[in-house]
Amino acid sequence: MVKISHLSYLLLATLFSVGCSSAVQAEPTSTLTVVVNGIRHQKGEICLRVYASEKGFPMSNNSEIKSGCTKITGTTLKKAFSGLKPGTYAVAVVDDQNGDRKLNKDFFGVPTEGFGISKNPTVSITTGTPKFRNASFAMKKNTSINIDMKYSLDP
Repeated sequence: MVKISHLSYLLLATLFSVGCSSAVQAEPTSTLTVVVNGIRHQKGEICLRVYASEKGFPMSNNSEIKSGCTKITGTTLKKAFSGLKPGTYAVAVVDDQNGDRKLNKDFFGVPTEGFGISKNPTVSITTGTPKFRNASFAMKKNTSINIDMKYSLDP
């Protein structure tokens, strides 16, 4: 009789826990596809960084939420970043010719390697480094953006 009551309690506990559990819904994720156009070199890598806030944008290589480098094989490159939640993002791109995976600049702070920013904002001595708010875009479901490489500052 004791064995049956223990079994009954175990069965009741199992049914109770199944009945009380709710279906856990994973937050939907999306894929961001970045198309980089106007690549001038046929050696080196294109390095991309995806930022979810202004923190570190666009220069920091440790505040991005996704990043990756891809060997250059032509004048256009496509890279997908999956697992992103809906939100606001910005992307920075570097044509990394020397393998250090960062944007190199001269003594005056002018880039010596190609670069690109989402929404293709003007980058000049007057405008300075683009702000997150000027380069960010809303990502809802799967999103594709185009970034044009720049190899000098805008006039």
